[in-house]
Amino acid sequence: MSERREPPNENRALRLGTRRSKLAMAQSGQVADAVRRVTGRPVELVEITTYGDVSREHLAQIGGTGVFVTALRDALLRGEVDFAVHSLKDLPTAQPEELTLAAIPLREDPRDVIVARDALKFTDLPRGARIGTGSPRRMAQLNAYARAHGLDIETVPVRGNVDTRIGFVHSGELDAVVLAAAGLNRIGRSDEVTDFLSVDTVLPAPGQGALAIECRAGNTARDTELIAALGELDDPFTRVAVTAERSLLAALEAGCSAPVGALADLADGQIVKEMRLRGVVGTTDGTRMVQLSTTGPVPQTHDRAMALGRELADEMLAQGAAGLMGERAQ
Repeated sequence: MSERREPPNENRALRLGTRRSKLAMAQSGQVADAVRRVTGRPVELVEITTYGDVSREHLAQIGGTGVFVTALRDALLRGEVDFAVHSLKDLPTAQPEELTLAAIPLREDPRDVIVARDALKFTDLPRGARIGTGSPRRMAQLNAYARAHGLDIETVPVRGNVDTRIGFVHSGELDAVVLAAAGLNRIGRSDEVTDFLSVDTVLPAPGQGALAIECRAGNTARDTELIAALGELDDPFTRVAVTAERSLLAALEAGCSAPVGALADLADGQIVKEMRLRGVVGTTDGTRMVQLSTTGPVPQTHDRAMALGRELADEMLAQGAAGLMGERAQ
């Protein structure tokens, strides 16, 4: 692939590729501000439409993996943008050799939240409450929790942006919807949350709450300089945590639309020395679940973080996790 060449100009604006959604624009705008601070250069947002933005199918039907990412990566490889911002949970686990994750900034709140009618909490919803979510992972864990605690709920598949989803609640079509805390925080709508779901109730998607800043993998001096500059925005603990989570997802051979939750965080009561990795996989009706965790030293290298995820995935597979994932089970 021939790369588009431009004359050197250190004062030209850096072009940041972003999806067009309100959330994507908000988080890309925040990254653009940070990049301006560390580089002293202007940054312009280049809006790109992805397949996931225009398809009205549910993510489980279109595969989920890469549907929000491919168009951004293609623009990077064609030299139309200098770097791109992704929601890390949307990224396929396999990283293209031509591209690199130059920075994974400090993670936002990874939890899921409920936005419900009448400011209700999850456990206060009426019998037969209809809860909207497009995520098999959320469906599996909400239904499992409901079964274990005598709640009567119906999970309803939905798609659309934040306005559309919350609109289902305001119109009375649904009693509640489940969204990511990080997204609502980034667009300034966290005051609409009626309940935060503990990670003991619903484990988030691998990488949820984290952003990925991606650029070309240093084929030119300009690329190398940009990688170094963007690297100043990297948070090392967030990087090893999400690396372990995504390694677990990859070892389960599951895509980002599979009913898999994972979270790596600091073990309770420890000074940043130990990290706990938890994983869960289940059928969407919540009748069968495999949930395990492991605790060990905070990984000091990429390879050790990868190994931690693989090790926990192997334990989950030994307990039958493969049979609970529709896209893997044969």
